[in-house]
Amino acid sequence: MAICFQSPLKPTSISPSSNNCRPNLSAQSFRCNFSKTLTADPQPVFTSVKSFAPATVANLGPGFDFLGAAVDGMGDFVSLRVDADVPPGEISIADIEGVGDSAKKLSKNPLWNCAGIAAISVMKMLGVRSVGLSLSLEKGLPLGSGLGSSAASAAAAAVAVNEIFGRKLGVHDLVLAGLESEAKVSGYHADNVAPALMGGFVLIRSYDPLELIPLRFPSDKELFFVLVNPEFEAPTKKMRAALPSEIRMSHHVWNCSQAAALVASVFQGDVKGLGKALSSDRIVEPTRAPLIPGMEGVKKAALEAGAFGCTISGAGPTAVAITDDEEKGRQIGERMVDAFLEEGKLKAVAMVKKLDRVGARLMSSNLI
Repeated sequence: MAICFQSPLKPTSISPSSNNCRPNLSAQSFRCNFSKTLTADPQPVFTSVKSFAPATVANLGPGFDFLGAAVDGMGDFVSLRVDADVPPGEISIADIEGVGDSAKKLSKNPLWNCAGIAAISVMKMLGVRSVGLSLSLEKGLPLGSGLGSSAASAAAAAVAVNEIFGRKLGVHDLVLAGLESEAKVSGYHADNVAPALMGGFVLIRSYDPLELIPLRFPSDKELFFVLVNPEFEAPTKKMRAALPSEIRMSHHVWNCSQAAALVASVFQGDVKGLGKALSSDRIVEPTRAPLIPGMEGVKKAALEAGAFGCTISGAGPTAVAITDDEEKGRQIGERMVDAFLEEGKLKAVAMVKKLDRVGARLMSSNLI
């Protein structure tokens, strides 16, 4: 259990959306400054809610820590309820279940759990002090997979708390709550939690102040992520520690140009251009790929099978390839799975997923 009420400074809230599924994302970009915490002690409008947040692919090759995308059809669920047995202003994690050994590895102490940290942060922002909450986490994403597992839990928890009190906070506040969680778990980076909350592709233009730019991929274009997850855990903190402290100017210029090309390709719906840019990182991928058994061979197999591009998803070990055809994606995935086994001696599972354009959302609720 953790005490949640505080009254320090907090980020400015954005007006909530009229859309029942997610915060308002209609603006071209968002900037967060700081103001006072909401002074009112809000009362819940629901007795319980259930939320969902999708998996994400961070970095997208050359966009280390500033580009990410949400992936449809997989993610984490959070169930939240008003609980008279929990002291007012506090939150308790009642249950954790899901894929792999999540229940064994994740703490039920809210101060040491990514969902709990994000939930506490939102409760602080809202000024909750008269009701207690109980949270249950259902992990749909494996830990240390490179699919934004911690961010999905944080995003789902942030949305759940916001929804149960009537959606008083905007997307920026929720991203900041997720960032607080990420900072304690894997580092201060928003390229997972921002797309998990906002959906689609997201560019983090600035961290201080936080400024987010949604990148709209045309709805009439087909895009498929081929995600191949091997039986190998790559903790984000370990993979970040492997990064170079200095880089060559030529590599900096190259990565900047490829990141710009990737953004342009997203807006144009140019999947081939997107794949080409995604495959072109010269700074992060070269240092991380050797730490993932078989990764270099997997990328080669994906490109030979017809993928437009391939790289490491986030910190890995999941490999992500890009295509515009679902059946072709399945074929690419088979080749990548074979390569992981042949080159890295690792068993792997392939999935072909679309872009999640919605982001974290309310799944169900019960009125008071």
